Amino acid sequence: MKWLKRVLIIIAALIAIILIVAAIAPKEYAVQREVTINKPSTEVFTYVKYLKNQDNFSVWATIDPGMKKAFKGEDGTVGFISSWESTNQDVGRGEQEIKKIVEGKRIDFELRFHEPFESTDQAYMSTESTGAGSTKVTWGFNGAMPYPMNLMLLAMDMDGMLGDQLAQGLTNLKTILEKQ
Repeated sequence: MKWLKRVLIIIAALIAIILIVAAIAPKEYAVQREVTINKPSTEVFTYVKYLKNQDNFSVWATIDPGMKKAFKGEDGTVGFISSWESTNQDVGRGEQEIKKIVEGKRIDFELRFHEPFESTDQAYMSTESTGAGSTKVTWGFNGAMPYPMNLMLLAMDMDGMLGDQLAQGLTNLKTILEKQ
């Protein structure tokens, strides 16, 4: 009986340590990547503000080109929603809504993931003129994990995982726009 009591104390101590670590671990993450495109900022912004154009450069759209897509509202305006559904677990099911547009500068999105997990995150794309006919595009993603699930952030490389996909999407965007 003494050994059972010791085992239970050790298990309780381990659980307490895990919960304490989760209490002080980060709950939020932010990832962003940039690219310079040799096109005027007005032309670049006009292209990226339309969510339907993300199908042309986003890595996620190429993972499952046959995914079901649906749209609500007028693309390129606040309130427009692009939704997707895929049987591929890397794509899942969710929707993206334009929440705010600062014309010629920035577009803010809300991403609502439904499968393979529930999550609501924020994303944005911004454009900044860097000279005659040149534009810096920044694509960012911000998210949070509630306590105690935030422990996963200690083991996950969100910057590496999402950053590589954002960077590839921006490279694809650069290729598309510089060909036009």
